[in-house]
Amino acid sequence: RMAIGRIANGTIHEKQEVAVCGKSDTLRTAHITGLFMFEGLKRVPVTQCSTGQIVVLTGISDIGLGETITDVEHPVPLASVPIDAPTMSVHFSVNKSPFSGKDTEYVSSRKLRERLFREAESDAALHVEATDSPDTFYVSVRGELHLSILMETMRREGYEFEVSRPEVIARDVDGQRLEPFERVLFEVPSEYVGSVMEIMGPRHGQVISMHQGIIAARVEFIAPTRGLFGLSSEFLTTTKGMGTVFHSFEKYDTWSGDIPGRTRGSLVAFENGTVNSYGVENAQVRGELFVSPGEEVYRGMIVGENSRTDDLMINVCKAKRLTNMRSSTADIAVKLEPPRIMPLEACLEFINDDELLEVTPKALRMRKRNGA
Repeated sequence: RMAIGRIANGTIHEKQEVAVCGKSDTLRTAHITGLFMFEGLKRVPVTQCSTGQIVVLTGISDIGLGETITDVEHPVPLASVPIDAPTMSVHFSVNKSPFSGKDTEYVSSRKLRERLFREAESDAALHVEATDSPDTFYVSVRGELHLSILMETMRREGYEFEVSRPEVIARDVDGQRLEPFERVLFEVPSEYVGSVMEIMGPRHGQVISMHQGIIAARVEFIAPTRGLFGLSSEFLTTTKGMGTVFHSFEKYDTWSGDIPGRTRGSLVAFENGTVNSYGVENAQVRGELFVSPGEEVYRGMIVGENSRTDDLMINVCKAKRLTNMRSSTADIAVKLEPPRIMPLEACLEFINDDELLEVTPKALRMRKRNGA
């Protein structure tokens, strides 16, 4: 394990004996086996470093975030920088879908466990806990972007897993339920100010400042974290990519009540198979599809959004029956609507409590927990 930090005072040498001040005022000795500095993206070995330089140390196998490396004779611990607690949680599980293992070999619970706990060692804002199930891990993160980066990094490394719907981490203080709130800043052309208000209204956003000019406007809100799921994608779609949005943690405050979620049900695949044009033509009248002809699907996989509030089993693999009867309309071209592209953030926003997101290096699939 390597320790990276900035020297606040004094000089450190290679092969030096040092003291390590822990978070609970504990003191232990250690031996520096290697000393490095950065030159661009490279680590260069050096013999000593002094005040103000950023160094890399090796030899302290149990070093932790926020601990102080100091002189053995005169140990002076530095005040650690407080790290904000996570505000959102999600369950990572081994992929149990029928397509498990088709895209990668990293599918076991051991591989998933090692990767998550290794990430927690280097990411101070990430917390990972084991659960009663050996295949499931409780992961706490700072927000939707933090979670998306972790998932995207793991899938690019070749890992395969499934995650549940994200939930905010609430607190009970003096019998009162509190939830995290964030400060949200929009910068948009003036004609989209009304659209921003419409987006933030159902999400319980409260305007705290507005500066509107001739060309552009700047609007600031305070909104609950759970109301910001999928905000970026909806905002970019509404403003046609002409605005920017920033948000950061603000405080814990009183629970703001129910926030309306998805009002439409899911279109669920009826059987395993390959999507074809005839099946899509019949299915697209029921709602908006996420799949196109040629894709492989399995029973219980979510293939679209229903136009009604309930879930609907649908067969997108249904083939057209061939007969020896001739028809004047047989050669009319089939007109198919293009499927909705569902990136990672959109999938996290879409799934309900009874649904899971399957993440593999080559695909993102949503499915029902019970497979039907």
